Amino acid sequence: MSDPKDNPDTYPALGRMLLWVDKPGSATKIFWALAVVCGLLFLVDFTYEKHGYFHIEDLPGFFGFYGFIMFTGLILAAKGLRVLIKRPEDYYGDKAVDREEYPEAELEKVDYDA
Repeated sequence: MSDPKDNPDTYPALGRMLLWVDKPGSATKIFWALAVVCGLLFLVDFTYEKHGYFHIEDLPGFFGFYGFIMFTGLILAAKGLRVLIKRPEDYYGDKAVDREEYPEAELEKVDYDA
Protein backbone atom coordinates (compact mmCIF):
# COMPACT_ATOMS: atom_id res chain seq x y z
CA MET A 1 0.00 0.00 0.00
CA SER A 2 1.42 3.40 -0.94
CA ASP A 3 1.93 6.31 1.37
CA PRO A 4 -1.07 8.75 1.35
CA LYS A 5 1.43 11.62 1.13
CA ASP A 6 2.39 10.38 -2.36
CA ASN A 7 -1.21 10.51 -3.63
CA PRO A 8 -2.00 13.93 -5.20
CA ASP A 9 -5.72 13.38 -4.53
CA THR A 10 -5.03 13.81 -0.80
CA TYR A 11 -3.30 17.18 -1.26
CA PRO A 12 -5.12 20.41 -0.35
CA ALA A 13 -6.83 22.24 -3.23
CA LEU A 14 -4.07 24.84 -3.59
CA GLY A 15 -1.44 22.11 -3.59
CA ARG A 16 -3.23 20.27 -6.40
CA MET A 17 -3.47 23.49 -8.44
CA LEU A 18 0.28 24.08 -8.14
CA LEU A 19 1.41 20.55 -9.03
CA TRP A 20 2.39 21.71 -12.53
CA VAL A 21 5.26 23.74 -11.02
CA ASP A 22 7.06 20.52 -10.04
CA LYS A 23 6.98 18.97 -13.52
CA PRO A 24 10.09 18.93 -15.75
CA GLY A 25 10.33 21.98 -17.99
CA SER A 26 8.19 24.17 -15.74
CA ALA A 27 11.14 26.35 -14.69
CA THR A 28 11.75 27.31 -18.32
CA LYS A 29 8.07 28.13 -18.83
CA ILE A 30 7.99 30.26 -15.69
CA PHE A 31 11.16 32.10 -16.75
CA TRP A 32 9.79 32.94 -20.19
CA ALA A 33 6.40 33.93 -18.79
CA LEU A 34 8.09 36.35 -16.39
CA ALA A 35 10.28 37.69 -19.21
CA VAL A 36 7.18 38.37 -21.34
CA VAL A 37 5.37 40.07 -18.43
CA CYS A 38 8.43 42.25 -17.73
CA GLY A 39 8.68 43.17 -21.41
CA LEU A 40 4.99 44.10 -21.57
CA LEU A 41 5.25 46.19 -18.42
CA PHE A 42 8.28 47.96 -19.89
CA LEU A 43 6.26 48.80 -23.00
CA VAL A 44 3.31 50.01 -20.91
CA ASP A 45 5.71 52.37 -19.15
CA PHE A 46 5.84 54.45 -22.37
CA THR A 47 2.06 55.01 -22.44
CA TYR A 48 1.49 57.35 -19.51
CA GLU A 49 2.89 60.60 -18.20
CA LYS A 50 4.93 60.36 -15.03
CA HIS A 51 5.29 63.06 -12.39
CA GLY A 52 8.49 62.08 -10.62
CA TYR A 53 10.23 64.11 -7.96
CA PHE A 54 13.57 63.73 -9.74
CA HIS A 55 14.03 64.06 -13.49
CA ILE A 56 15.47 60.55 -13.79
CA GLU A 57 12.21 59.07 -12.48
CA ASP A 58 10.45 60.33 -15.61
CA LEU A 59 12.57 58.16 -17.93
CA PRO A 60 10.74 55.13 -19.35
CA GLY A 61 11.86 51.88 -17.73
CA PHE A 62 13.76 53.64 -14.94
CA PHE A 63 12.20 51.69 -12.07
CA GLY A 64 12.73 48.34 -13.79
CA PHE A 65 16.37 49.21 -14.44
CA TYR A 66 16.80 50.57 -10.92
CA GLY A 67 15.27 47.42 -9.41
CA PHE A 68 17.58 45.21 -11.47
CA ILE A 69 20.67 47.18 -10.44
CA MET A 70 19.69 47.16 -6.74
CA PHE A 71 18.93 43.43 -6.79
CA THR A 72 22.28 42.74 -8.46
CA GLY A 73 23.96 44.89 -5.79
CA LEU A 74 22.19 42.92 -3.08
CA ILE A 75 23.46 39.63 -4.53
CA LEU A 76 27.02 40.95 -4.76
CA ALA A 77 26.85 42.27 -1.18
CA ALA A 78 25.64 38.86 0.01
CA LYS A 79 28.58 37.19 -1.74
CA GLY A 80 30.93 39.62 0.00
CA LEU A 81 29.36 38.96 3.39
CA ARG A 82 29.67 35.23 2.79
CA VAL A 83 33.44 35.61 2.64
CA LEU A 84 33.39 37.37 6.02
CA ILE A 85 31.09 35.00 7.92
CA LYS A 86 31.86 31.65 6.29
CA ARG A 87 33.19 28.98 8.66
CA PRO A 88 35.01 25.74 7.85
CA GLU A 89 32.95 22.56 7.76
CA ASP A 90 34.49 21.25 10.99
CA TYR A 91 34.14 24.57 12.84
CA TYR A 92 32.27 23.08 15.81
CA GLY A 93 34.48 19.99 15.95
CA ASP A 94 33.48 17.35 18.51
CA LYS A 95 30.69 19.53 19.95
CA ALA A 96 28.59 19.38 16.77
CA VAL A 97 25.17 17.76 17.16
CA ASP A 98 25.61 15.53 14.11
CA ARG A 99 28.68 13.94 15.72
CA GLU A 100 26.56 12.35 18.45
CA GLU A 101 25.35 8.76 18.27
CA TYR A 102 21.61 8.35 17.73
CA PRO A 103 19.90 6.67 20.73
CA GLU A 104 19.67 2.92 20.07
CA ALA A 105 16.17 2.68 21.57
CA GLU A 106 14.75 5.16 19.02
CA LEU A 107 16.11 3.54 15.86
CA GLU A 108 13.08 1.25 15.29
CA LYS A 109 15.09 -1.48 13.61
CA VAL A 110 13.09 -3.96 11.51
CA ASP A 111 14.13 -7.59 11.06
CA TYR A 112 13.16 -8.70 7.55
CA ASP A 113 14.59 -12.22 7.99
CA ALA A 114 11.79 -13.34 10.33
